[in-house]
Amino acid sequence: MHITVSGQQMDVTDTLRDYASEKIRRIQKHFDHVTNTNVVLHVEKNRHRAEATIHARGATLHADAAGADMYAAIDALADKLDRQVLKHKERLADHQRNGESLKKMRTL
Repeated sequence: MHITVSGQQMDVTDTLRDYASEKIRRIQKHFDHVTNTNVVLHVEKNRHRAEATIHARGATLHADAAGADMYAAIDALADKLDRQVLKHKERLADHQRNGESLKKMRTL
């Protein structure tokens, strides 16, 4: 999985980049098919925002979050993405439950 962390209107320090990468990497524990992740960090006056786009096999997931500081925004972002990935994985499992289509199941 390739993670790109960039900043808009701010410089991204190494510690902030490592923190964001570590939080986003935990998503890979739930879903192995993540190929690329772009994280953008914003600062607008005293509002800190983080947004991310995950490109996975079969889906593109996007989330954004705001917090009192950048670390809180990254934590909220990681939680939102984690829920989205789990929901996507659940949908994939529902469609592949036993190899039969819903149309065939209705006719039985």
